[in-house]
Amino acid sequence: MATKALFNTVVNWFIRQRIDQIQNFMDHPIETQKGILFSQLFHAEDTEYGRAYGFNSISSYQDFKNKVPIVTYEDFEPFIERARQGHKDVTWPGYIKHFAKSSGTTNAKSKFIPISAESLEYCHMKAGKDMVSIYANNHPENQLFTNKNLRLGGSSELHADFNTKFGDLSAILIDNLPFWVEITTTPSKKVSLMSEWESKLKAITSEVKNEDVGSILGVPSWMMVLLQRVLKETDSGSISELWPNLEVFFHGGISFKPYKDQYRQIIGKKINYYEIYNASEGFFGIQDRSDSDEMLLMLDYGIFYEFIPMDQFHFSNPKVVSLEDVEVGKNYAMVITTNGGLWRYLIGDTVVFTSTNPFRIKITGRTKHYINAFGEELMITNVESALSKACEVTGASITDFTGAPVFMKENEGGAHEWIFEFSHHPDDLDRFTDAFDHHLKTINSDYEAKRYNNLTLKRPIVHIAKPDLFYQWLESKGKLGGQNKVPRLSNDREYIDPLLELNR
Repeated sequence: MATKALFNTVVNWFIRQRIDQIQNFMDHPIETQKGILFSQLFHAEDTEYGRAYGFNSISSYQDFKNKVPIVTYEDFEPFIERARQGHKDVTWPGYIKHFAKSSGTTNAKSKFIPISAESLEYCHMKAGKDMVSIYANNHPENQLFTNKNLRLGGSSELHADFNTKFGDLSAILIDNLPFWVEITTTPSKKVSLMSEWESKLKAITSEVKNEDVGSILGVPSWMMVLLQRVLKETDSGSISELWPNLEVFFHGGISFKPYKDQYRQIIGKKINYYEIYNASEGFFGIQDRSDSDEMLLMLDYGIFYEFIPMDQFHFSNPKVVSLEDVEVGKNYAMVITTNGGLWRYLIGDTVVFTSTNPFRIKITGRTKHYINAFGEELMITNVESALSKACEVTGASITDFTGAPVFMKENEGGAHEWIFEFSHHPDDLDRFTDAFDHHLKTINSDYEAKRYNNLTLKRPIVHIAKPDLFYQWLESKGKLGGQNKVPRLSNDREYIDPLLELNR
């Protein structure tokens, strides 16, 4: 025990040294960001992308905006594919050895995000240390390294393709973690890198139930499934009964709001909750205060940030601003330039600034309609494609619809609930629902993973709307005509609950 306490003291002292550097970028944000931009341009000026857009002639931010286009994944995919096939110096110097596989594109089941050595070390790994540094600085009495940190990643098998490796970002990180992290973490690397979820969940439960866990890290929906399994296996009344030293949950990936009460109940005591904002493309924000869920925008991770006001997002030539010109309370689409070789990349997330001294943010959603209550990242294009197939096989036609999540309760998984107004009804509603569900799994790997064995997401709940239901609801709100409509996807139940009430 004395050895553990000494180790905790030493590691806490070491990681807290980072706080001065964080304070420096908080005090000098614009200078920090300008330094990153021109460092990136200098490093990449001899790449294919750098030569194509004249990086060596860019001497100001205005030059950068004028010469380098804003891109989506679909625009950038040809360059990524060249790098995946083993070509060097495509968008970043040298060879890219790792690619994080992620879902969410409009024309493909998965996308592949380049993870350079620099982005791995100075963005993702650095952020992991900062997450703990900030927490330790806020809670000097912490015992994080006396006890174990429970991590829960996604499907974590790494695959070889061409001369590169690809898999979930969590797999890449686990495969490259330093030894001192591994000895303080559970489950083991071997178990963490298992790919089949049911076997993995069983193995994780077997390992962690006998550990003294002090912190947990993961996506709230998946972590809830694991904690419920652990309680069932151990016959414990609460997580705090099993792990009395649990003090913090670092969470990200989806909104934590719907899960707050569930976690209070299942844990059984007050702990700290720290939100993080990470993605395959980069690590962007960390909650830096215990009493606020706002996140500090991390400015020295090799990421240069730009922002498009959402009221201009659909313009052919929208206004784009750097950090220097953002406004508090305004909704922005985020554009990133990274040390992984992404250039003016439209990540698809929207944020609002809650403060500009320092720069703190909250995630507000996606640039497109979506449902992401459980990490499924369901886009409107996914839904429209799946509905087209379901209508095709059942002879149905749809005039309007909306969908929203049903959140997990105690030992029950969540679901998606839908109201469809048909001009021609399907010949069999169950067959329609199964076809819709099946095609969503086919085109969206994150949805497919969450539907596995009904663990996180159950079969969709489908209601048939009365004739003119959507019209009547809009009429009651005085919103007939023009561009008014019920959002077809929503991450909360603001629209579907009144419609269900009206449909009774």
